[in-house]
Amino acid sequence: MSDLLIEAHELTMRYGPRTAVDHVSFQIPKGRVFGLLGHNGAGKTTLMKALVGLLPAQGQLRVLGLDPLRERVKLLEQVCWIPDVAVLPRWARVSELITMLGGLHPRFSAERARTLLARTDVSLRDKVSSLSKGMVVQTHLALMAAIDARLMILDEPTLGLDVISRKAFYEMLIDEWCDGERSVIVSTHQVEEIETLLSDVLMLNEGKLALAISLEDVDRRFVALSHDAAVAADMEAAHPLLRYRVQGGSAALFDGEPPQHLLPLGRRIRPSLVDLFVALTRRPEAHRTQFQDAR
Repeated sequence: MSDLLIEAHELTMRYGPRTAVDHVSFQIPKGRVFGLLGHNGAGKTTLMKALVGLLPAQGQLRVLGLDPLRERVKLLEQVCWIPDVAVLPRWARVSELITMLGGLHPRFSAERARTLLARTDVSLRDKVSSLSKGMVVQTHLALMAAIDARLMILDEPTLGLDVISRKAFYEMLIDEWCDGERSVIVSTHQVEEIETLLSDVLMLNEGKLALAISLEDVDRRFVALSHDAAVAADMEAAHPLLRYRVQGGSAALFDGEPPQHLLPLGRRIRPSLVDLFVALTRRPEAHRTQFQDAR
């Protein structure tokens, strides 16, 4: 069995004249947690729909060795997907949802679902209509994680939740589902909250793949130098990817080793995923404003 769960090559998807996904290529091996990042309209949801066979795509795409469009039923036996508009029937009790899924999905474990729900404040007797939004999201995750699948795809799963609910959601995901064999793709705008959970990142910018890299390689490839205002012109002259404010001054972010003459003028710091995202996905006019603000 291949270690690659997803193989995508030159994927292109259009809505009429608009290109939503533009010649995107990437691979996702087993045992990884991928963050899918991009501004609204960057193509994230469109790409995820292609992965689960909801939309056709030009190019080559294999998910778990299957063609998502032609072999969707077989694929969904091994893939869990929680879209950003996911809802549970409000009339149902949690125990009834477990019973229903047990009859619908061949790889669903009712026992595991009950074990996972025991980690939450949700009772099996509760009706969905009585649950808070955070409790509904945790219930949905518990039900999906009780499926013996190899891949989980999450589209803004914690949208609208408070910080405590978001933390509880991701703790359950990492503790109870990620086991070194399964992989997760999670699209989110709360980048700073999940950076420590990710092993890899895919960044989309207006449909194009801006970056596909492991977090280990981020640290090896990208370098940021913090500096004071006296050397701002020297930093800008070296054309960094981004200049931004940090505590006590400013920083310049470089793709690769900064020019040697700049190293004595600053202090190496680790660029955050948010800083890298801003550097690689902002429009030129936004870059100019950021450079001006960092002076």
